Amino acid sequence: MKDQQENQINQPVSEDWHSQQEPNVKERNLTANPGDRIADEPQTIEEKSQQVAVDSPDITGDHIKVPTYFVVEEPDGEKKALHHVKDAEEISDVIRQARVDEEGNRVWW
Repeated sequence: MKDQQENQINQPVSEDWHSQQEPNVKERNLTANPGDRIADEPQTIEEKSQQVAVDSPDITGDHIKVPTYFVVEEPDGEKKALHHVKDAEEISDVIRQARVDEEGNRVWW
């Protein structure tokens, strides 16, 4: 009997949810990508501008780096940090505005 215990192989398996010491990712409402997460405490534009959402190679092997926040300048000169997920529609609007001339005609590169 003692030989059986010594020779027993213990493989890693999931623990029962009720025996966990800490809440899991779903219970903590975390995203799959930690870079998508918005900080609980307020941050300055400078702090937001340094956050990175993605920093890894893609399927082609190219290294991709995506900021969590895109800093844009409003017409009045005010700078604003737009979250790449939460503010995606507003980011699209800013890009659209950047692609038109003074008369509102679309500019193609």
